[in-house]
Formats: sequence, structure tokens, C-alpha cells
Amino acid sequence: MDGHNAGLLAFAAAAAVVPFLLPNDYYLTVLIVSGLYTILAVGLNLLMGYAGQASLGHAAFYGLSAYTTGILTGTHGWPVWAGIAAGLALSTAVAYLIAVPTLKLRGNYLAMGTLGFGIIVYIVFNEATELTGGPSGLTGIPKLNVAGKVFSSDREYYYVVWGAAILLFLLAQNLVRSRMGRALRAIHTSETAASVLGVDTQRYKIFVFVLSAFYAAVGGALYAHYVTFVSPSTFSFGTSVLLVTMVVLGGMASLWGAVLGALFLTFLPEWLRAIENFDILVYGAILIACMMFLPGGLAEGAERLWGAAASLLRRAGAAGRPAGGGSAG
Repeated sequence: MDGHNAGLLAFAAAAAVVPFLLPNDYYLTVLIVSGLYTILAVGLNLLMGYAGQASLGHAAFYGLSAYTTGILTGTHGWPVWAGIAAGLALSTAVAYLIAVPTLKLRGNYLAMGTLGFGIIVYIVFNEATELTGGPSGLTGIPKLNVAGKVFSSDREYYYVVWGAAILLFLLAQNLVRSRMGRALRAIHTSETAASVLGVDTQRYKIFVFVLSAFYAAVGGALYAHYVTFVSPSTFSFGTSVLLVTMVVLGGMASLWGAVLGALFLTFLPEWLRAIENFDILVYGAILIACMMFLPGGLAEGAERLWGAAASLLRRAGAAGRPAGGGSAG
């Protein structure tokens, strides 16, 4: 087993034990939300960190999937698995239709194009009152159930969400280590050079955009059947900005960075509740400090810390050995 899979296996084992160590179920809820954000951040990191394509409208795919399965299962009585499948299909289909013209743009123009799409979808969620419930939201969405098993408790749903997050992380990890991953990094470095070398840049960009939207759609479906209620505010421009911040703060082109960014920015507001009058100021100061002193993101900081700890252990081991290398026989 290589180091990448060993690290993921250790993380999965730790995630399996965490629910039994929490002081109360409130933190379990926060961990479920952080798992949903992890799925979204990993998918967005494939697009932004590896392919170098900016997106400021990813909350739209998150919302399209949530509303689709919510409407079909809650309003029209579809089975949950069918509603989720429809949500995933619609989000990825819309992502493809958006990607074909939008990914011909570059830089700020691409960011503005995705931003416009996100705003349009958000307005539809608000204004299509008969379909979506408008600003009041959509209620009556059933809990997730598979083969008659209803996942009604937070602990059960925690394992569903983090199980999905780990499987999607493994998929992303295999992708970035493949030939396609190398092509995406080449596009990020120089799209013109990659094209000259024979990389079908447009096809790869469309693929990673649709894949990233699929990750967001999985998160949206799981969210809808967890809270059993969706409203437009959850899928606003602010959510798209939060996802981008998770990717950048965690570390661009680092899947573990996406996980760290999602966990950190989900738990940080909870840690700052004790200073509610100044939490926004402290929140902003922490983000600024992270970007100033960790330009490579939290993943870079974790690597530095790990390297320092390993160095200290090596020095301690060397200091504990006799100068002559051992006693004579």
C-alpha cells in the first residue's frame, strides 16, 4: 500500500471513531456539515486547483441537485434513490451545457460567466414560488432511505456523508495521479503549451467542470435529505465564495488541503461563538493571517509541522544513541 492510500485509510479509521469521542450530538451535526462541504471543496479543487479554471457559481449545482430531489421526492412522491439520481443527472447535464460556451473564456471573464450563472439560478429559486416554495423554502423532503432502511439519526447520517466524502476523495486522488491529472496540471500551467503538446484542452476542461459539478450535486442531494428542507439562501453567491475560500485557504492543487479548508471554515464560526460581538473581526483576521503566513494554504502548514516534528524525532533519536554506535562485543 502506498503512502497516499495509507493516509486515506488512517483518515477513514479516525473518522469512524470520532462520533464516539464527541461530548454531545451538536458537534456531530457540525461534522456532517463539514463532510458535505468537504465533498464540494474536493470537487471544486479539481477544477480550480488542478485545471486552473475559476468558478464563482458552484453553489448553483449544489442547489439544483438539492431542489430537484426535494421537489420530486417531497412534492411528487418519488422514491428517494430516483430523486437523487434525477438531481445528479440534471446538475451534470446543466454543467455540460454551461461548460461548452463558458470554458472558452479565460481568467476574469470565466469567473464572471460562472458568477452570472449562479445568480440566475439563485433568482429562479427565489421567484419560482409554485415550484420551489420561493424565499420560504421547500419542506416535506423525506429522510434518506436505502432498501427500506431510513437514516434518521445524526450518527447514521454522519457515516453516510463521510463515507461518500472518502469514496469521492479516493476517486479524485486516482484521477490526479493519472494521465488525465497530468493533463489538467499542464492546462493549469499553460493552456497554450498543453495544446501544442497535443492535449485536447477543451475536452479536459469540460470534463473536469462536469465532474466538479457532479461532486457539488452529490453534496446537494445529501444535504436535502439530511435537513429535509431547502431554501434559496443556502445556495447564494455567499456559498460559492465560501467554497472558493475553502479551496484557496486549504491549498490549491491539494486534495488534503480541500479537506482541511472545509473542516477549518466549518468549525471556525463555532469556535468564535464565545466572542459573538467580535467574531466577524476575528474571523477576518484569522483568514488574513493564514493567507499572509501560509500562502500555500493549510496543507503547506501541515507539511511544515509534520516535517518539523519528524526532524525533532530524528534529532532526539540521534542524541540518545552512544557516540561510538554501540558497545563492543
